[in-house]
Amino acid sequence: MKIRTGGPADAPATLALLDAAVAWLVSLGRTGQWGDQPWTSHRKAVERTERYARDYLLRVAEDADGRTVGVCVLAEEGPEYATAVDRPELYVRLLVTDRAHKGSGIGAALIADAVEETRRRGRGLLRVDCYAGDDRSLVAQYERLGFTPTESFEVDQSGTPWPGQLLEIRL
Repeated sequence: MKIRTGGPADAPATLALLDAAVAWLVSLGRTGQWGDQPWTSHRKAVERTERYARDYLLRVAEDADGRTVGVCVLAEEGPEYATAVDRPELYVRLLVTDRAHKGSGIGAALIADAVEETRRRGRGLLRVDCYAGDDRSLVAQYERLGFTPTESFEVDQSGTPWPGQLLEIRL
Protein backbone atom coordinates (compact mmCIF):
# COMPACT_ATOMS: atom_id res chain seq x y z
CA MET A 1 0.00 0.00 0.00
CA LYS A 2 1.16 3.50 -0.82
CA ILE A 3 -0.11 6.75 0.73
CA ARG A 4 0.07 9.91 -1.34
CA THR A 5 -1.30 13.44 -1.28
CA GLY A 6 -4.46 13.74 -3.33
CA GLY A 7 -6.48 16.55 -4.81
CA PRO A 8 -9.69 17.38 -6.68
CA ALA A 9 -9.18 14.52 -9.15
CA ASP A 10 -9.58 12.12 -6.19
CA ALA A 11 -13.08 13.32 -5.25
CA PRO A 12 -14.88 10.68 -7.41
CA ALA A 13 -12.92 7.82 -5.80
CA THR A 14 -13.58 9.29 -2.35
CA LEU A 15 -17.30 9.50 -3.11
CA ALA A 16 -17.28 5.88 -4.32
CA LEU A 17 -15.68 4.79 -1.03
CA LEU A 18 -18.32 6.75 0.90
CA ASP A 19 -21.19 5.23 -1.11
CA ALA A 20 -19.77 1.74 -0.48
CA ALA A 21 -19.37 2.49 3.24
CA VAL A 22 -22.99 3.62 3.49
CA ALA A 23 -24.15 0.45 1.71
CA TRP A 24 -22.07 -1.66 4.10
CA LEU A 25 -23.49 0.13 7.15
CA VAL A 26 -27.03 -0.32 5.80
CA SER A 27 -26.37 -4.06 5.29
CA LEU A 28 -25.55 -4.22 9.02
CA GLY A 29 -28.69 -2.27 9.95
CA ARG A 30 -26.54 0.65 11.14
CA THR A 31 -28.13 3.70 9.55
CA GLY A 32 -27.55 6.16 12.40
CA GLN A 33 -24.09 7.21 11.26
CA TRP A 34 -24.61 8.19 7.63
CA GLY A 35 -28.22 7.30 6.90
CA ASP A 36 -29.52 4.76 4.41
CA GLN A 37 -29.01 6.57 1.10
CA PRO A 38 -25.83 6.75 -0.99
CA TRP A 39 -23.52 9.62 -0.07
CA THR A 40 -23.78 10.85 -3.66
CA SER A 41 -27.56 11.29 -3.33
CA HIS A 42 -26.97 14.24 -0.96
CA ARG A 43 -25.86 17.37 -2.82
CA LYS A 44 -24.35 19.00 0.30
CA ALA A 45 -22.37 15.85 1.14
CA VAL A 46 -20.98 15.73 -2.41
CA GLU A 47 -20.07 19.43 -2.25
CA ARG A 48 -18.38 18.94 1.14
CA THR A 49 -16.37 16.00 -0.21
CA GLU A 50 -15.30 18.01 -3.27
CA ARG A 51 -14.31 20.93 -0.99
CA TYR A 52 -12.25 18.55 1.16
CA ALA A 53 -10.40 17.30 -1.93
CA ARG A 54 -9.78 20.86 -3.10
CA ASP A 55 -9.12 22.83 0.10
CA TYR A 56 -7.73 20.40 2.69
CA LEU A 57 -4.91 17.89 2.89
CA LEU A 58 -6.26 14.75 1.26
CA ARG A 59 -4.18 11.64 1.92
CA VAL A 60 -5.00 8.72 -0.36
CA ALA A 61 -4.11 5.08 0.29
CA GLU A 62 -3.65 3.01 -2.86
CA ASP A 63 -3.19 -0.71 -3.31
CA ALA A 64 -0.43 -2.24 -5.43
CA ASP A 65 -2.53 -1.73 -8.57
CA GLY A 66 -3.05 1.98 -7.86
CA ARG A 67 -6.69 1.63 -6.75
CA THR A 68 -7.89 3.95 -3.99
CA VAL A 69 -8.55 1.87 -0.87
CA GLY A 70 -8.75 4.63 1.73
CA VAL A 71 -8.85 8.37 2.25
CA CYS A 72 -8.02 10.63 5.18
CA VAL A 73 -8.78 14.36 5.11
CA LEU A 74 -6.78 16.58 7.46
CA ALA A 75 -7.50 20.20 8.36
CA GLU A 76 -5.82 22.71 10.64
CA GLU A 77 -9.12 23.34 12.41
CA GLY A 78 -12.04 21.29 13.58
CA PRO A 79 -15.65 21.64 12.47
CA GLU A 80 -17.88 24.26 14.08
CA TYR A 81 -19.33 21.77 16.58
CA ALA A 82 -15.91 20.73 17.94
CA THR A 83 -14.76 22.46 21.11
CA ALA A 84 -11.94 24.91 20.43
CA VAL A 85 -8.51 23.97 21.76
CA ASP A 86 -5.65 26.11 23.07
CA ARG A 87 -2.93 24.56 20.92
CA PRO A 88 -2.25 24.05 17.22
CA GLU A 89 -3.86 20.87 15.95
CA LEU A 90 -4.59 18.77 12.92
CA TYR A 91 -8.12 17.45 12.68
CA VAL A 92 -9.24 14.34 10.83
CA ARG A 93 -12.26 15.61 8.91
CA LEU A 94 -12.89 12.32 7.12
CA LEU A 95 -11.55 8.78 7.26
CA VAL A 96 -13.03 6.14 5.00
CA THR A 97 -11.64 2.83 3.80
CA ASP A 98 -12.65 0.22 1.24
CA ARG A 99 -14.89 -2.25 3.06
CA ALA A 100 -13.67 -5.03 0.71
CA HIS A 101 -10.31 -4.70 2.50
CA LYS A 102 -11.75 -4.51 6.03
CA GLY A 103 -9.20 -5.51 8.65
CA SER A 104 -6.16 -5.07 6.41
CA GLY A 105 -4.76 -2.05 8.26
CA ILE A 106 -5.67 0.70 5.83
CA GLY A 107 -7.28 2.89 8.49
CA ALA A 108 -4.37 2.30 10.87
CA ALA A 109 -1.88 3.26 8.14
CA LEU A 110 -3.78 6.44 7.34
CA ILE A 111 -3.94 7.41 11.03
CA ALA A 112 -0.21 6.68 11.45
CA ASP A 113 0.37 8.93 8.43
CA ALA A 114 -1.81 11.63 10.05
CA VAL A 115 0.20 11.38 13.28
CA GLU A 116 3.43 11.84 11.31
CA GLU A 117 1.96 14.83 9.44
CA THR A 118 0.94 16.34 12.78
CA ARG A 119 4.51 15.92 14.05
CA ARG A 120 5.99 17.23 10.79
CA ARG A 121 3.95 20.41 11.18
CA GLY A 122 5.05 20.82 14.78
CA ARG A 123 1.53 20.48 16.14
CA GLY A 124 0.91 18.77 19.44
CA LEU A 125 -2.58 17.46 18.87
CA LEU A 126 -4.43 15.26 16.39
CA ARG A 127 -8.19 15.16 16.88
CA VAL A 128 -11.11 13.38 15.27
CA ASP A 129 -14.80 13.08 15.91
CA CYS A 130 -17.00 10.13 15.14
CA TYR A 131 -20.47 8.67 15.46
CA ALA A 132 -21.03 7.53 19.03
CA GLY A 133 -24.42 5.90 18.63
CA ASP A 134 -25.49 2.28 18.64
CA ASP A 135 -22.88 0.30 20.58
CA ARG A 136 -20.09 2.93 20.26
CA SER A 137 -18.08 0.48 18.15
CA LEU A 138 -16.66 3.31 16.03
CA VAL A 139 -15.41 5.05 19.18
CA ALA A 140 -13.77 1.77 20.22
CA GLN A 141 -12.13 1.49 16.80
CA TYR A 142 -10.56 4.95 17.17
CA GLU A 143 -9.37 3.98 20.65
CA ARG A 144 -7.64 0.93 19.11
CA LEU A 145 -5.96 3.36 16.69
CA GLY A 146 -4.47 5.29 19.63
CA PHE A 147 -7.05 8.01 20.27
CA THR A 148 -8.39 8.91 23.72
CA PRO A 149 -12.03 10.03 24.05
CA THR A 150 -12.40 13.57 25.41
CA GLU A 151 -15.99 14.74 25.25
CA SER A 152 -19.35 13.73 23.82
CA PHE A 153 -21.58 16.03 21.81
CA GLU A 154 -24.78 16.05 19.74
CA VAL A 155 -25.42 17.66 16.36
CA ASP A 156 -28.93 18.37 15.14
CA GLN A 157 -29.55 16.47 11.89
CA SER A 158 -32.87 17.78 10.59
CA GLY A 159 -34.50 17.53 14.00
CA THR A 160 -32.80 14.28 14.99
CA PRO A 161 -29.87 14.33 17.42
CA TRP A 162 -26.68 12.75 16.04
CA PRO A 163 -24.48 11.52 18.93
CA GLY A 164 -20.79 12.17 18.51
CA GLN A 165 -17.54 11.70 20.35
CA LEU A 166 -14.41 13.85 20.19
CA LEU A 167 -11.13 11.96 20.50
CA GLU A 168 -7.49 13.03 20.49
CA ILE A 169 -3.90 11.94 20.31
CA ARG A 170 -1.53 14.27 22.16
CA LEU A 171 1.99 14.31 20.75
